[in-house]
Amino acid sequence: MATLSVKPSRRFQLPDWHTNSYLLSTNAQLQRDASHQIRQEARVLRNETNNQTIWDEHDNRTRLVERIDTVNRWKEMLDKCLTDLDAEIDALTQMKESAEQNLQAKNLPLDVAIECLTLRESRRDIDVVKDPVEDELHKEVEVIEATKKALQQKVSQAFEQLCLLQEVQQQLNSDHRGKMETLEIDRGCLSLNLRSPNISLKVDPTRVPDGSTTLQQWDDFSRFNKDRAEAEMKAATELREATALTIAEVTGHPQLMDGPSTNNELEAQRVATEFAFRKRLREMEKVYSELKWQEKNTLEEIAELQEDIRHLEEDLRTKLLSLKLSHTRLEARTYRPNVELCRDQAQYGLTDEVHQLEATIAALKQKLAQAQDALDALCKHLARLQADIACKANSMLLDTKCMDTRRKLTVPAERFVPEVDTFTRTTNSTLSPLKSCQLELA
Repeated sequence: MATLSVKPSRRFQLPDWHTNSYLLSTNAQLQRDASHQIRQEARVLRNETNNQTIWDEHDNRTRLVERIDTVNRWKEMLDKCLTDLDAEIDALTQMKESAEQNLQAKNLPLDVAIECLTLRESRRDIDVVKDPVEDELHKEVEVIEATKKALQQKVSQAFEQLCLLQEVQQQLNSDHRGKMETLEIDRGCLSLNLRSPNISLKVDPTRVPDGSTTLQQWDDFSRFNKDRAEAEMKAATELREATALTIAEVTGHPQLMDGPSTNNELEAQRVATEFAFRKRLREMEKVYSELKWQEKNTLEEIAELQEDIRHLEEDLRTKLLSLKLSHTRLEARTYRPNVELCRDQAQYGLTDEVHQLEATIAALKQKLAQAQDALDALCKHLARLQADIACKANSMLLDTKCMDTRRKLTVPAERFVPEVDTFTRTTNSTLSPLKSCQLELA
């Protein structure tokens, strides 16, 4: 007879079964509702963030375009300013060269006036008088010298102004290069998009780089450069006009006149000048001897100090070896076993020796540093002495050459005057030493 087998397991009640089904259904509905809410929120977030990102990128692209336009406008202003500056530099250079040419041209009338005065020294007897011709010739020399001085002043001012213009030009070129690089960078940034291959995440891209400036500082910098360039160009224009006026005023000169005259002031000046030369040479020789004596003593002191420094360095190396020995002994004694590791007299002695050596080494180092500083000071002063000695020797050589050159003032004209005059390029007549002296002074 067959029997019914019952599986041994837990048996749930029918209400439990219904409750479980209800809970599953309810939870499924709740999860779907929660998921639906998240999906809706996600869609809203996506829409908002997409719109925000698009507008942010659009706004920044617009800002980049505006910034590029601003920088480009400044670049164009700098371009125009540089063009005007180049033209002004060229114009001022030409005016400076014209002034220099006019300055050089004044040597000819000066030579003629001096030659006239020299020729008039050949007058004899009653004709040797101080007449208006001589006064006019001297006045002409003064006028020509004043003219040369005025032209030289304009040349110097033009040179200084050219230096300022070139300095401004360099500053504008630097600013212009910065604008060009900025335009290239910003245009590169403007050309980037989401599909650009060279975009990537960077480390701390929002940092403020060192040397960053404000927009106002940036604008003030370029405006200052532009204003300064315009001010310097205005000053250069005024200087050109003043130089042109000076050239126009000095273009004409009085006609040279012939007549008798005498002049002994140059001979007196020659004697006074040569006396000053001899006195100055004696002074320089005295100073030169003193400096040579100081140089000799300084060299001896440097040699002795270098020897002492070598001794100090040798002693320092020896003390370092002694310190190493003491350190090694102390370190080795730290490995004594057990109770043997006691602070005995040897330990105290080695410790005192280390302290003493350290103090000695410190003192030696300090003294070595002082000696080296003293050596550096001596070497520097020796260099100054030798440089001054070289200057004195050069000055004495130059003054000696000047004295030798001035001998031409006392030598007869036919022995040293060249056949062709340096200034007029014409054959010279027999001239007195007065002409050479005047030429030297000119």
